[in-house]
This record gives sequence, structure tokens and C-alpha cells, in this order.
Amino acid sequence: MGNPEGEHALACEFVGTQLARWFDLPTLEFGIVNVTDADRLPFHRKGKGLAKTGPAFITKADPGEPWGGKKRELKRLVNPNDISRLVVFDTWVCNTDRYSHNEDGSVRRRIDNVFLSENAPAGKLLLRAVDHTHCFTSGREILAKNLGASLIRDNRVFGLFPEFETFLNRRAVREAAADLRQMTMATAKAIVSTIPAEWDVSAGGRSALVDFVVKRAAYLSEDVLRGTDPEPRIMILLWPQGEMFDSDEPER
Repeated sequence: MGNPEGEHALACEFVGTQLARWFDLPTLEFGIVNVTDADRLPFHRKGKGLAKTGPAFITKADPGEPWGGKKRELKRLVNPNDISRLVVFDTWVCNTDRYSHNEDGSVRRRIDNVFLSENAPAGKLLLRAVDHTHCFTSGREILAKNLGASLIRDNRVFGLFPEFETFLNRRAVREAAADLRQMTMATAKAIVSTIPAEWDVSAGGRSALVDFVVKRAAYLSEDVLRGTDPEPRIMILLWPQGEMFDSDEPER
């Protein structure tokens, strides 16, 4: 608490990481710990002071490093289909902090938010979903006005680095869409209810976040006609040109 982005960033991180785990994406081990005056925890950037007392989001150190931006690293993944799943996830939660197109046409590219773990067989890497502070509200407060119908129906794709495109797998995306259909109000409420009260997310903000998570999942997984064939909307967003290859395997 007391970080420059505010306590709602902690709530987005905590909820986003739990949703990623629910979505069968590998995450870092995480939890909530209580910071006391005796801990004297400094923020990463110098001059930002010490963390305030109260609940804090924590992850366990993991061997590995951020993606360097090269395709050759992605070819070493033991879970290459999770590239597709991560793009679907980022699009579901409107995560602007990996790869996104801004309204002014500029691109936000954060390769340091793609983590490649060495907890894998020799010579291989494991893609993990990390850093979710800009899910849902793009760093703004968790309020109903920031989680409205226009965001639920936003047709932008998030998290799709150009280097990811040839690794997209249609079968993996269809499976991810099927999983989105399983998100229920009860599940979303159970996750959002874990936000510590000290992080000051109001009842209205929590309710709006639950509503967004469920309705956005339904919107992206809803079948839409493409010609005479129904397909989940996320398929059409990722492949607006339609079927180009016979295989469901990614082009290499």
C-alpha cells in the first residue's frame, strides 16, 4: 500500500492473477501478507518511500527472466499453446500493459511483462502470466464508470505482439473460448470478494468488476455468424480474414 499507482492497482493485480490461474495459465505463486512498521519495505524506484502498513500482494521468486522479444525464445516454450490463451486472457480482461493499441494510434509494447520461467526441462522455458495492474481499468480506479458497456463490448485485441501471431493456434483459442463460457457470477464474486478491505474498493466498484468479468467473458465467447458458420467472437477478432490455413497447428 502507498505505491505510486494506488491501492486499486493491487486489487487489479490480485484479481487478474486469480483469473489467470482459473483460466489455466501458469502464474507465479502468490498471496497476501501483512506489512508492519518493522518491515520497512522500500518501493523499487528510489525516492518513492516505504510501503504503508497493511495487506500487500506478494509473489515467490521464480528462476527466469522477461522475454527478450525474439521468436527463437518462444520456440523453446514447453507450453506454446498458452501464447494463444494469454492473448485471449488479455483481451478478456482488457490488459493494456503487455501489447495494446492506444486510441491515438500509438502502440504500447511491454515485453518485460512476458515472463519466461526456467522451471522447465533443460533447454526449455515456461510462459507465465504476470503483471496485471492495468487489467480492467487501464490503471484507473475500479469504478462503475470505468467498467461500462462500451468496455465490455470493446473489439480491440490485447496482448497480441506481432511475434505472437504465427504461434496462434485455432484449436487453443476455441478451447479458451469454451472455458470463458464457464465463468459464472458466483465464481467472479468469490474472486472479487478476496480483495482486502484496506485497498478501498467500494461495494459499487466490486459489483461493477464482477459484472464486467462475467459479461466480457460471455461477449467474447458468444457464437457469431461468419457467413453461414457460427464461431466464437474471439475467433473473428483474431482472424478477421477467415480461414487461411487447413491446419489448426500454428504456422512456423
